[in-house]
Amino acid sequence: MPFGEQPAYLRVAGDLRQKIVDGSLPPHTRLPSQARIRQDYGVSDTVALEARKVLMAEGLVEGRSGSGTYVRERPVPRRVARTGYQAGPGDSTPFRQEQADERVKGTWESSSEQEEASPAVAQRLEIEPGERVMRTRYLFRADGEPSMLSTSWEPLAVTGRTPVMLPEEGPLAGRGVVERMAAIDVVVDNVLEEIGARPGLAEETQALGGVPGHPVMVVARTFYASGRPVETADVVVPADRFRIAYHLPVR
Repeated sequence: MPFGEQPAYLRVAGDLRQKIVDGSLPPHTRLPSQARIRQDYGVSDTVALEARKVLMAEGLVEGRSGSGTYVRERPVPRRVARTGYQAGPGDSTPFRQEQADERVKGTWESSSEQEEASPAVAQRLEIEPGERVMRTRYLFRADGEPSMLSTSWEPLAVTGRTPVMLPEEGPLAGRGVVERMAAIDVVVDNVLEEIGARPGLAEETQALGGVPGHPVMVVARTFYASGRPVETADVVVPADRFRIAYHLPVR
């Protein structure tokens, strides 16, 4: 195939995609059947089927059992604002740690349990695989809508047998990492964030109200105190409904 020439199924998918984007095929409209696509575009059943698969993989259409394939409602992406971390009262709750926009009202659910550090977690925390860590899972809601999942790990060599061992219990329950660590004389002075993307896992998209396999953004974040990692977390955000925005001071 000459450079720049698209396969037939991509040309068909591109034309249907444009009709969805420009409103010719509005949300909740039934996508033309495979037979109709074959007839309208003069292509084979295989090409028509592959074009529909492309649109489904892109999240533009969805199948409804016994009914057909329909154009999905396209959400307007909302911002997940991120900025520097502060230890002041009221600014370091888990929700504010993940969403810095004060205009957004947020709540969260959480659960914690001890486990052995996997090789990947151990590498991020610079500990040996199998060392004990406290894993905490969060589901965040922004204005009532599921918006983020977060799984964090803290080495029990740092927090074990202290009042902050359980992030959501004790005198600093519900506070952020910076404030909790300061309470045990651990001064957090650096944060590293790396952003990537991957298909969402079934359990993630179920919790977030999405479709399994659709892309999610993952913020891999680690807090450091004098060069030592004291907490690491994966923050998972649906890529089709949110955008991550950073506001960083210039010094």
